[in-house]
Amino acid sequence: MITLSSDFGQPYPAAMKGVILGETDARLVDVSHEFPRQDVRTTAFWLREVLPYFPPAVHLVVVDPGVGTDRAALAVRAGEHALVGPDNGVLAPAARALAERDSDALDGGDAAEIEVFEVAYEDPASATFHGRDVFAPAAAAVHERGVATIADGDGVVPTDEWVDLVFPDPTVRDDGADGEVLVVDGFGNAITNIPGAVLEDCWGDSVSVNGQRAPVARAYAAVPADQRLVTVGSHGNVELAVNRGRGDEAFGVGVGDAVVLG
Repeated sequence: MITLSSDFGQPYPAAMKGVILGETDARLVDVSHEFPRQDVRTTAFWLREVLPYFPPAVHLVVVDPGVGTDRAALAVRAGEHALVGPDNGVLAPAARALAERDSDALDGGDAAEIEVFEVAYEDPASATFHGRDVFAPAAAAVHERGVATIADGDGVVPTDEWVDLVFPDPTVRDDGADGEVLVVDGFGNAITNIPGAVLEDCWGDSVSVNGQRAPVARAYAAVPADQRLVTVGSHGNVELAVNRGRGDEAFGVGVGDAVVLG
């Protein structure tokens, strides 16, 4: 299996698929081609949340504001998975999550090793479409060689130098937490970096969010329509939401904004 993720919309992903299918008979699965344009951090967050649910696969990721520059092309081995994409941090959080998942599935020990390789390329046909001309061929080659033998390819060199995107840590206090909004999903839920455990003793009560109180509920429909709530999403983090509405608008927050919970 090769999964594909990008910010391309349509029809550009079709060209990547055409290149891959010319080199391999891999099953192709689209994760999304509607990630926010050139938004490396948001894409990295969602890939961290989604890719660990796949069986072993090669994951092609192209959100690449630096296309055409001298940024490197990478292939990353994380447990039984491989990720292929630009060296801008977009692969790092998912790589860690995949390594941890494979370790938990096998023996519950330490996270599997992450190995990073730089993939050499010369004179791609286009300086603006490396998804088609650099990363799709690289993903097909990794699939054909196998995840365990990434380094056997020509021009594939191990490296310790790569952009390691790390999400900011919250500050957890006895009476709450200070964090920030990491992403806003399509429903308008503002997903923070504050761990859901902070709400452990608050279910059915209310908390202060940036100075305004809101109920704490396990489900959106636990409050009336159009009412604000604080909950824990499927990602395990605190999120600010509205039942049948947009939490980002109701709480007046966006990506990167501070969230003080107390």
